[in-house]
Amino acid sequence: MKQAITEITGIGPAAAAALGEQGFDSVRALARASVEQVSAVPGFSAARAQKVITAAADLLATSTAETATSDKPEKVRKDKKDKKKKDKKDKKKKDKKDKKDEKDKGKNKK
Repeated sequence: MKQAITEITGIGPAAAAALGEQGFDSVRALARASVEQVSAVPGFSAARAQKVITAAADLLATSTAETATSDKPEKVRKDKKDKKKKDKKDKKKKDKKDKKDEKDKGKNKK
């Protein structure tokens, strides 16, 4: 999911518009930009540019980490549950087969 540039600390609608005019239209674009590139945008000093770039990188890293880990626990639980069901089913089949084999073995002795 693409995040709005206004989610970056220190970027409001006016700053987002100014950045957008210079081609910075995403959190990712700002996180990858240099201080020189961002400070060329009207209203951005080198210090503000550095803060915004750092905030964008932090926001991007946080959202990427959350996305990467949010699906995993549920999938692991589901995989374990599916394996447990399969093992139980396989055991029932084996028990049934063993019972049948014993029965057949008993018939062959007579």
